[in-house]
Amino acid sequence: MSTFQAPRGTYDLLPPDSATYLAVREAIAEPLKNSGYGYVETPGFESVELFARGVGESTDIVSKEMYAFETKGGSKLALRPEGTASVLRAALEANLHKQGVLPVKLWYSGSYYRYEKPQKGRYRHFSQVGAEAIGAEDPALDAELIILADQAYRSLGLRQFRILLNSLGDQECRPVYREALQGFLRGLDLDEETRRRIEINPLRVLDDKRSEVQKQLVGAPSLRDYLCEACRAYHDEVRALLTGAGVVFEDDEKLVRGLDYYTRTTFEFVHDGLGSQSAVGGGGRYDGLSEMLGGPALPSVGWALGVDRTVLALRAEGVELEIPASTSVFAVPLGEEARRVLFGVVTRLRKEGVATDFAYGGRGLKGAMKVANRSGARYTIVAGERDLAEGVVQLKDMESGEQNAIPLADVVAEVAARLS
Repeated sequence: MSTFQAPRGTYDLLPPDSATYLAVREAIAEPLKNSGYGYVETPGFESVELFARGVGESTDIVSKEMYAFETKGGSKLALRPEGTASVLRAALEANLHKQGVLPVKLWYSGSYYRYEKPQKGRYRHFSQVGAEAIGAEDPALDAELIILADQAYRSLGLRQFRILLNSLGDQECRPVYREALQGFLRGLDLDEETRRRIEINPLRVLDDKRSEVQKQLVGAPSLRDYLCEACRAYHDEVRALLTGAGVVFEDDEKLVRGLDYYTRTTFEFVHDGLGSQSAVGGGGRYDGLSEMLGGPALPSVGWALGVDRTVLALRAEGVELEIPASTSVFAVPLGEEARRVLFGVVTRLRKEGVATDFAYGGRGLKGAMKVANRSGARYTIVAGERDLAEGVVQLKDMESGEQNAIPLADVVAEVAARLS
């Protein structure tokens, strides 16, 4: 055992489990690739100020959960706690919005970091796949992203997830609601920190999961009653488009999400098999974020889906993904001459695109065949001195157990043909 262990709240992804995580990432990304989203990658750390402005100084993410540090040169940086602010910063820096095609549609995948209390489904290091559509105010764009996430989850075999949907209004109607909500919240018996939040961002109190807070929120003003006509019409169109696409959702007027930049549409994907940490992903519209970061007005919408949470949801439903074997052919040499010859065969097979592995370390036949069996290879190529003297190798079908002598000169073509 190593002297060192992974830091608390983190994990290592190792085979065979890592194959499931990769399959989940690919399944989430596939609908995005087919819908005009291009891949973007940003640094693992950014300026602290980017997240303070973008995510919101009053959020738990910025005030309590960021891994922040100061460089030797005095720069204040933080490991990225979420993806949207970084992706929008990158798009603005590269002037993607000036290239004549809006919205700019981007997707990303990576690791994110928050100093949270570690528990099942919530880690200090976690993986997400995200999508952002930058520069267009269109209900169809909001609906598109929700539909693509729904499509991704269903392609994985998930069925027991729910989509929660709400509208947070805009700069015209939300201030009126904010004032009404503050008046209601100030009359409640709340702790000092929550009372401070009432003055900074009262909508975040609605997101408080503590039962003692939720009980007091019964009778709170409903944002739906304060939406202006434009926001109401926008939200109704999003709902109509989702319904027309056959996507089932639930209206949740208390859904505000944990980030300050959301406007109008907000949504969350939850899975009841995950207990209290039921969210597997979510997102919404953030029409003012670009201006907060010093850019032009660029109404935008996006989401992030947790890879770790999605894997837990699959396990909760008992869904086993069909992961193809990483190795199609396994070569077993018996003797030094066979080792050199079969290594050449392995190299040629790999050049032909055949996933091939080799019995390293000079194992005997019995030990090498055990490794071949564990690899999941469909075929095993075995050769010893007698085989080479006859100019053949033994090709064994690991499913049927059938074994044939194949001319050495033909084995690459034969294997490729059988696998095609």
